[in-house]
Amino acid sequence: MADAVTKSFNPESLTLLRCPVSHAELTFVRDYWLVCETNGYKYPIYDGIPMMLVNVGEQWKDTPVDDLPVPPPPAGPNPVEQI
Repeated sequence: MADAVTKSFNPESLTLLRCPVSHAELTFVRDYWLVCETNGYKYPIYDGIPMMLVNVGEQWKDTPVDDLPVPPPPAGPNPVEQI
């Protein structure tokens, strides 16, 4: 069942999005995540917006796809403000 998060993210956007680290294509998984198969970085989608910051993707790198939280945990502090 889709909810507000998945309704506002258009999976067709994947043709434009690339991993900011490897520049490889991303895979849309578990309705809330974008995964780079090249380096394992995983980017959560909050309110339909992928959080494609290197430090965010790296945080989830070693988490198996089946163990990713659905929905992802709250974004917490704005990671852009922490840069």
